Amino acid sequence: MRITKRFCKFVRWIVSDSSTQIECIMRGLRYLLVAFFALSFSVLQAGYDTHFHHKTLRMDFFHHGSSNTEEISLYRFIEEPYWGGSLVNLTDTFSLGQYYVEVRDTVSNRLLYSRGFSTLYAEWQDTPEAQDTTRSFPGSVVLPYPKHGVEISIFRYNKQHIPSRIFSKRFIPGTTKVDSAVMPSYPVIDIVVNGTPSEQLDILILAEGYTQEDREKFLRDCTRLAGYLVGASPFREHSDRISIRAIMSYSEESGVSRPDKGIFVNSSLGVSYNTFGSSRYLMTEDFHRVRDVAALAPYDQIIILVNSDVYGGGGIYNFYATVPSDHSAADFLVLHEFGHSFAGLADEYYTSDVAYQNHYDISVEPREANITTLVAFERKWGDLVLPQTPVPTPASALYSDVVGVFEGAGYAEKGIYRPYLNCTMRSVIYDAFCPVCKRAITAMLMFYTGGF
Repeated sequence: MRITKRFCKFVRWIVSDSSTQIECIMRGLRYLLVAFFALSFSVLQAGYDTHFHHKTLRMDFFHHGSSNTEEISLYRFIEEPYWGGSLVNLTDTFSLGQYYVEVRDTVSNRLLYSRGFSTLYAEWQDTPEAQDTTRSFPGSVVLPYPKHGVEISIFRYNKQHIPSRIFSKRFIPGTTKVDSAVMPSYPVIDIVVNGTPSEQLDILILAEGYTQEDREKFLRDCTRLAGYLVGASPFREHSDRISIRAIMSYSEESGVSRPDKGIFVNSSLGVSYNTFGSSRYLMTEDFHRVRDVAALAPYDQIIILVNSDVYGGGGIYNFYATVPSDHSAADFLVLHEFGHSFAGLADEYYTSDVAYQNHYDISVEPREANITTLVAFERKWGDLVLPQTPVPTPASALYSDVVGVFEGAGYAEKGIYRPYLNCTMRSVIYDAFCPVCKRAITAMLMFYTGGF
């Protein structure tokens, strides 16, 4: 009875007309939430410290094969001095990418770490060349450095999204051979640093096609590029969660190679236009070199800033993105390509030429958040479509500013649908991510920065 009377008295106090009382309650709730999240973070970080050191284990390998074959062979393990990733969100929850890597304890088989990723090799497999040619591409994954024996496995999804293990290797600290990182003598520059790497989305910009004489230009270009990125929604709303650093990786010559124009440049990272025969596809096959340079700083994501005024770019999920520094659409390009490499977003256009063919099987639902084949649309953005909006949605001005289901996306005019009439993942427009893309980007930001 005494508890009931006290509770009723407390309820009357809450609902009484007093803004001071409500403010006190809200302040108390905020303190409780902060304390709860701080305690949760401490517990989860303790889990990290049980299994991992605060440094990186890098595993370099090679992909070998053709359009329908693949083999992965180990090249080397490398110890790097920084771990830029989260200390709490260690296992992947997004199921994005053509591959994923798993790290399991050898004694208990407990899953300790996992990440999805994609590769340039997997894109090459969809090119005409791969039909009658066998090639080899460098690949690499980075992991928190294990304290105890682990099994590292790489899985590959087929076009029906069925995974199969294509590589496995045991790593035993103190027994398995590990090389020390070869640290090039390039300066690391803080563009904007808002916190510790484990609680930030750490973006690393690498210089490509900049000589030592281009240093000041690179600094200006980096500052401008960072402004484009954090100035656009939803990065703008979460800019305090983002840190950006740059590495001045000097090239012997200014500019970048353009094989279709007979231009070949001795650049630091080997980036080139005409990747897979596409004039605007701007990539490098030397991923091990990219990792060598990136090892100088903590990072979650890599952007390669190319000293060029020619339109182009590229972005592969948890691989890297490329952006030309001086094209008038550089603001759009950094958002579009980072949408690929960071959030695993799909291209929403279908009229432009691309290097690969038959990229999606329309009999299954794509795993990217911003396209659908309507096979399992309930898992996508159905909750954002108003009841009065028809599905599929006509591409008319009437529906130009609503979430719908518009046909034409993922390089296919028919059978694949996008959520908005126009979006930064479809057209050359800056700061125009649609609500579906914004939601996907924000979820990834929360994952990298601890979720609170």
